[in-house]
Amino acid sequence: MAHLRPKVLVTEPIPEKCLTYLNEHADLHIGKIGEFQREDNLVRTISDYDALLCMLSTPVTKEVLESAQNLKIVANFAVGYNNIDVEAAKSLGIKVANTPDVLTEACGDFAMGLLMAVTRKFNAAEQYLREGNFTGWEPLGFLGMELRGKTLGIAGMGRIGQAFAHRARAFGMNIAYYNRTKVDLEVEQALNATYISSIEELAENSDVLSLNCPLTDETHHLVNDRIFNLMPQHSILINISRGAVVDETALANALHMGTIAGAGIDVFENEPEVHSKLLTAPNCVLLPHIASATYETREQIGMLASKAIVSVLKGEADSNIPNLI
Repeated sequence: MAHLRPKVLVTEPIPEKCLTYLNEHADLHIGKIGEFQREDNLVRTISDYDALLCMLSTPVTKEVLESAQNLKIVANFAVGYNNIDVEAAKSLGIKVANTPDVLTEACGDFAMGLLMAVTRKFNAAEQYLREGNFTGWEPLGFLGMELRGKTLGIAGMGRIGQAFAHRARAFGMNIAYYNRTKVDLEVEQALNATYISSIEELAENSDVLSLNCPLTDETHHLVNDRIFNLMPQHSILINISRGAVVDETALANALHMGTIAGAGIDVFENEPEVHSKLLTAPNCVLLPHIASATYETREQIGMLASKAIVSVLKGEADSNIPNLI
């Protein structure tokens, strides 16, 4: 009797190289975009599979995991994993993997580009031109904020926060940061970065406040009405971390009322839904969660998740799988 190959559920299409690699070791089912963003769909399906490769939008809840009779590993196509009930997985003997490190450079580039788009009003200026309003150079047209000499305040000085800081330093910005703990002295010295012990003080002293922290109970709505009222009126908010780190109603109100000058947002609390008042907010660049969207990075993300799955299905020791949580 032929040995049955393990079965892997990939909740949405991923780069072909990753699928080819997985297909060498298992039978695949590849979901349609959005198909497994509902818990009930996953509950009905998951019992057939030995491994799950999923997105941040996939709700891998306790109920899903308890329905997974054969599941050995959940590998997230992301560095974050707040969509997975990790404690439930561990209690059921199911391993969980993420994809650290490979997003760092792409996200650092993206954060810098997003900041430039907001401070120099790229989107509004392009729309103005496309609508036929450009009749010639204007001395007061689309004036923005120069970055040289301004302070970039980073909430969450991990790999991506540091990558953004390196790029901002090249633009002549000063770096301040708030973190659970101070980073190594050599990192501080390389970035000439100043540690600030509270998000409130960071907000008060930053021309640009960038959110690069994970979503936890402590960081949920870390930036809210109180923080916006502390920020300078000319300041900019950048968020490429997780949508729920920001109170979106408070952000929308701050933009509409002119409490802050602008925002660049790549993540939303209830994705794919976007807060209706953000859609009409002035000087607010809204993008559909694309910080890691380069060919190279998305392929690396997929391969890291895929290799974790294959290693677990082969029964390799946990110590040989560096991205297990």
